[in-house]
Amino acid sequence: MAREAALAECLEAVLSSRGNANRVFEILELLAGQEEEEEVLCAGRTCSRLFGALLERRELFVGRLPAEEASLADNCSAEDKYKVWMRHRYNDCVGCLAELMGHPAFQVKELSLCTLMKFVELEAQYPLIKVEWKGSLTFPRELLKVVVDGLLPLNEDASLLISRFQEYMEYDDIRYFVMKAVTESIGQVMQKTKERPLPFYQENVFSLISPINMPNKESDLVKFMVKQDNWEELKVSKLQAHKQAFEKMWLSFLKHKLPTGLYKKVLVILHDSILPYMNEPTLMIDFLTVAYGIGGAISLLALNGLFILIHQHNLEYPDFYKKLYSLLDPSIYHVKYRARFFHLLDLFLSSSHLPAYLVAAFIKRLSRLALTAPPEALLMVIPFICNLFRRHPACKVLLHRPHGPEDMSEDPYIMEEEEPSESRALESCLWEIKSLQNHYHPDVAKAAAVLNQSLSEIEDDISGLLELSAYELFDKEVKKKAADVPLEFEQIKGLFGKKNDIFAEHFTLD
Repeated sequence: MAREAALAECLEAVLSSRGNANRVFEILELLAGQEEEEEVLCAGRTCSRLFGALLERRELFVGRLPAEEASLADNCSAEDKYKVWMRHRYNDCVGCLAELMGHPAFQVKELSLCTLMKFVELEAQYPLIKVEWKGSLTFPRELLKVVVDGLLPLNEDASLLISRFQEYMEYDDIRYFVMKAVTESIGQVMQKTKERPLPFYQENVFSLISPINMPNKESDLVKFMVKQDNWEELKVSKLQAHKQAFEKMWLSFLKHKLPTGLYKKVLVILHDSILPYMNEPTLMIDFLTVAYGIGGAISLLALNGLFILIHQHNLEYPDFYKKLYSLLDPSIYHVKYRARFFHLLDLFLSSSHLPAYLVAAFIKRLSRLALTAPPEALLMVIPFICNLFRRHPACKVLLHRPHGPEDMSEDPYIMEEEEPSESRALESCLWEIKSLQNHYHPDVAKAAAVLNQSLSEIEDDISGLLELSAYELFDKEVKKKAADVPLEFEQIKGLFGKKNDIFAEHFTLD
């Protein structure tokens, strides 16, 4: 309390008389000390009030700031000397607050962030940039860049502080200049790493930019922290400029190698939060191609992004189905993302205009892999294959080939062929599904037997089967009520077939 009272008295002295200006060092010394958390918080709050008041009173030098020694020359007025000197103290304060954004205590980080953003707002209202011509932008971009750099440390997770900052991102002008600052930061930081991922830094960047809510139309650009007189003429009020900044930011972020887990996070939000707000969505092709090469769920999600670009943005990508076909391996029935895989596979194969040889290749490979699949996966993939037959009747030749191969040794289908058109799937038949009709699990055998009959025109709804687990299947079997089975038997007449056997004689009670 004594320290707080001393700082309050010091603040009052500095603001009441320029003769007490040197006492600002007492405040800055505590702020830079970073020893006692409570003292730093008190000094931070005092600096906020002091320099906030000086900005409002326009007592800081405006324009290109001369060196402190140069301002002491005789040709400078006392007014200018004071303003230049105090502007240097303001810069010292900003530097201390920027360092405190990396303080171990979150309260100190939060206070530093909020104080700097207060200065951003005040500098936008009372610019320290000299207006050289009418219509020039006076927004404090450099100060905001200091804030953004503080939010993106290289060696620690700043997600909590970034979440605190998100309220400022609701302002259209703040969001616009933050996107530009992030682009600049990525260029400066990643250039030094020689394509080596920086997990903490890149995760922090993603935490900052992934929640960005972009406006859908120009009339949505109405919420600004500060409006200039000629705001309508500036880029910051134009939707096209916002889209350009957004696109440039994401492309600069995604052109560098990411930690593996981050690829998945980006791909999950790609179609909803990124592609719709880009001027040229097809520029994402390089990122998606790199992501496909990682394998597993990331490859599948990358193909989902490519599928959207093909169907919604007219991207030419002839190898799409070849890449999708190559993802079909024994693991697809066992991996934890199986439900998502088959949901997307169903989407990719939904068009009735796909050639029969292509769909037949998918049916054959899925059927061959089904021979080693667990029951819960089989109960999903068999209706899935039935739906493919309904969409592509030309493939029913696989079902109605009476003298086709009966096992793998006679099958003309080439499982190892990477090109679906060369796999000879249409020359084969579905002996694999025939084999599954003898499966040990009765539900699987029953599902496979459906292909012995003519299929209905209505597709099966497989949505409820995608998430089916072995536990649910077992639980379902356990809970089945056993039917009462009528039995025929002869009533026992004694141990040796006599009514009064030896035991009856010895143990009869009177």
